[in-house]
Amino acid sequence: MKISRNIIPLYTLLWLAMWLPSPAALAQGDPTLGRFDPSTDLFLPQFDSKTDVDDVHSIAGVATMLADPRFAGVQFHAVAGAYGIQGGKYVPSPELFEAAFGDHRSDAHQKRDQALDRVEALAAATLERGGAVWVAEAGQSDFTVDWLSRLAARGLPASRVHVVQHSDWNESVTTPEKLAYVQQTATYHKIGDGNGPGNGTPNFKTDSGALWPTATAAADSGPLWDTARDIANRYNGVEGRYLNEAIAAGGLDFSDVVETCWIFGFEGLADAGAFFDEFGGD
Repeated sequence: MKISRNIIPLYTLLWLAMWLPSPAALAQGDPTLGRFDPSTDLFLPQFDSKTDVDDVHSIAGVATMLADPRFAGVQFHAVAGAYGIQGGKYVPSPELFEAAFGDHRSDAHQKRDQALDRVEALAAATLERGGAVWVAEAGQSDFTVDWLSRLAARGLPASRVHVVQHSDWNESVTTPEKLAYVQQTATYHKIGDGNGPGNGTPNFKTDSGALWPTATAAADSGPLWDTARDIANRYNGVEGRYLNEAIAAGGLDFSDVVETCWIFGFEGLADAGAFFDEFGGD
């Protein structure tokens, strides 16, 4: 018997039932956080981690924001290995990803089909209850298109999927027809690049290591930054991977976090120092 691709596997449905908030919790609601409505919406940070180690710092940055009490009502699911057609080796960081996001995570590098099933199920449930899906595209849109096209085929309102991208390079190594599809089908937001100042988003890249004591000081998020620093230093420029010069100099590069800041209304932060002033405390 042939099984339709529109039928979500049973294990995914059971997992989804345990994950989603109860109707009572939804009815109670939370105030809007930037462009995001915690009572209805879903946040999807997706990281390519190929081959620049900046994603490792960005994982810690996104998790630092989510640990803030203001984000307590945010429903989220993080995806690793959401890369496009670029060459080079993947940067594995499973211990960091687990510590950062707990059970709210999928590994598209190792288990792509399972990751697609989970994200499809979560996004579909969000759209069916009238919410919006917000994708922080810390990489390329190939993975996004693969679950977005499933939703569109089911007649769900793909325009309520908001894809936020900050990097020209990320777009250049997305499969061209998939980039065109996501731009035409979802609501696509191209924002200023997080690798520099003066373009409407924070500058989250610095050659200086002066902020590392602040990054690692917080009891909740500090260990994440310690782990991120170790992993990034281990893989930076190794075995043909991209050499991130800011990280090699001892600095920070969590430039992909500007998309998360934009979604939640913190795009006015100036730089990495302002980020830790806003989110560095316990």
